[in-house]
Amino acid sequence: MIKVGLTYDLKEDYLRLGYTNEQVAEFDSPETIDALEQAITSLGFEVIRIGNIFSLVHFLNAGNRCDLVFNICEGMFGIAREAQVPCLLDAYRIPYVFSEPDILNLTLDKGLTKLIIKQAGVTTADFKVVSQLNELQDIDIPFPRFVKPVAEGTSKGIDGFSLVSNQKQLEESVDYLLKTFHQPVLVESFLPGREFTVGITGSGDDTKALGTLEIVLNEQAPHPIYSYSVKKDWEKYASYKIAVDPVALKCAEMAVTVWKLIKGKDAGRVDFRLDANGEPNFIEVNPLAGLNPTYSDLPILARLIGITYLQLISEIMNSAVKRSGLKDKR
Repeated sequence: MIKVGLTYDLKEDYLRLGYTNEQVAEFDSPETIDALEQAITSLGFEVIRIGNIFSLVHFLNAGNRCDLVFNICEGMFGIAREAQVPCLLDAYRIPYVFSEPDILNLTLDKGLTKLIIKQAGVTTADFKVVSQLNELQDIDIPFPRFVKPVAEGTSKGIDGFSLVSNQKQLEESVDYLLKTFHQPVLVESFLPGREFTVGITGSGDDTKALGTLEIVLNEQAPHPIYSYSVKKDWEKYASYKIAVDPVALKCAEMAVTVWKLIKGKDAGRVDFRLDANGEPNFIEVNPLAGLNPTYSDLPILARLIGITYLQLISEIMNSAVKRSGLKDKR
């Protein structure tokens, strides 16, 4: 039987250390870990709960090993934080689920990712990355603009202040983000249209789009942005539906192109928003998508197209097992 180590960051572990709810927003709940363990065990694997990177260090240092690691660690510090666990596993030559360190490092840097995607011919909003306020004077992008930290997930640092309509608002929002998140800020054209996320499974030639999920904000939403505050109360402000119209299908095609371009592995999501002309624009790619069975976008998408949580995890595991050369052992 293949032994699968489960690595993850629990919210409660970091809250006990004094971190805020927003700082641990990307981390997981016990419900997610329980669901993953149950699903992976049901597929015929032996699961070993390891925990975060510090627990993984102790696990490896004690001489313990497993055949494969199902890694959903987000990490806490630095733009390369999502790559820390895969780097450590590479050093010990232990295969793992999801993308390699270079891809996780790249995609967390939204500015660098947009640059690469744009050079490959995929449409994305005009943008500039700034590290200090005086750089705002050199931006030639029409208002309204959209601002967010360059390397955060779960919409951290995105809220009503992110949509700016004049220079004063821009300076105030960027100043706040620079001081709060201690990283560069992405300034880009605001995309006013529909918002989609495309679910992806597989790797390389086996890549496929599961479907296109449209995020629809209702009249109670405080702003036209799928923000941190909206996500916290998604049941109050947002609804989700599978979109199959031509623009949604175009997003799915573009998502597969993006996934293959960055060499994503096993599963993830690619996000798009329509511009004023109704054309899809790439927003970002998430190669380490949330897997809570109730409220994470990828499981929601799967559920709406008739794929159970167990089936979704099965697709992910099959992809990883095939890539890692463990197929015969299974």
